[in-house]
Amino acid sequence: MSANQLLEPGAPLAAPVQAATATATQWLRANLFAGWKNSLVTLAILALAVWLLPKLYRWGISDAVFVPDFLACRNLDHQAACWGVIAEKFRLIFFGRYPHAEQWRPLVGTAIMMATLVASCWRIFWRKWLVLLWVVVLTVFLLIMRGGVFGLSYVETNLWGGFPLSLLLTVVGLFLALPLAVLIALGRRSKLKAIRSFCVFYVEIVRGVPLITVLFTASFLFPLFLPPGMNIDVLLRVQIGIILFTAAYLAETIRGGLQAIPRGQYEAAAAMGLTYWQTVRKISLPQALRIVVAPLVNTFISTFMDTSLVTIVSLYDLTGALRLALGDPNWKAFFVEGYLFIAFVYFVCCYGMSRYSRWVERHLTAGMHR
Repeated sequence: MSANQLLEPGAPLAAPVQAATATATQWLRANLFAGWKNSLVTLAILALAVWLLPKLYRWGISDAVFVPDFLACRNLDHQAACWGVIAEKFRLIFFGRYPHAEQWRPLVGTAIMMATLVASCWRIFWRKWLVLLWVVVLTVFLLIMRGGVFGLSYVETNLWGGFPLSLLLTVVGLFLALPLAVLIALGRRSKLKAIRSFCVFYVEIVRGVPLITVLFTASFLFPLFLPPGMNIDVLLRVQIGIILFTAAYLAETIRGGLQAIPRGQYEAAAAMGLTYWQTVRKISLPQALRIVVAPLVNTFISTFMDTSLVTIVSLYDLTGALRLALGDPNWKAFFVEGYLFIAFVYFVCCYGMSRYSRWVERHLTAGMHR
């Protein structure tokens, strides 16, 4: 065989045939009835659903009271849900003790922040100016909530509450904790013993206590060490406590991602002449964050739910505001409906973060599949 024959291209291969989408019957057989054990569990769950769902429908929808009518709710004798407690106390639950006449301000601030959150989820907005946008949005939110400027009346931070407070503590906590966590994670891998020891000490100390202890220390013990006449706002102290606590957990997550990067990546960067910070910014950190997307979102969800602990320092978030609402003796008996409503709000927020994290994982790892 001559050299020219060896270099001649072969016949083009046919395009791969994509497997046909499974039919509904095939999907059911593969996922719900794959074997007698799987089939037995599926049938048991279906039987439970057939027995339970009609009862839940009657209790929660068909026989329930949706208007803020206390007498109608009392006549139910707890045989059906009284969603009237939500209709009656919605503003107190959602805005806490914020002055009633000024509650349009937290509503506008929350709408602006939620719109920015949604926009930040789209790749088209993943630009350098997004950080600046968040700084502006958070500044506007704080100015609207606090007042004292542009003709807005001043509202003390101890009156902030409800969903806007939960959102503020979560967003600011994560916004500032993430860069701090990156520095701590890099510090734990530093060759300088002093920096590495400090970072290890910080992480182990913070992770060794519950968040409620950090909040209690920030609210009640920290002011004792301040000079006489000096005082720091309780909301600021609590926010700093959440930032420091969250940063410790995020740092360990990011460090795990850094350790998962093959050593060859660092050797290749050194061979190219990249400095330490160039290697971190362009090679190690992007890959580490891509690896730990799911654990990072898990910490985000935990931070959002842990904001309910600020009630111990007299800051009434969504859960604390519900407790204020249930202080009314007329509606106190319908606490189940109130907590179900709060659970639904938390579920919607956390489920949204979970689904988004799965989308980000698929998006960032699309080029890694073979």
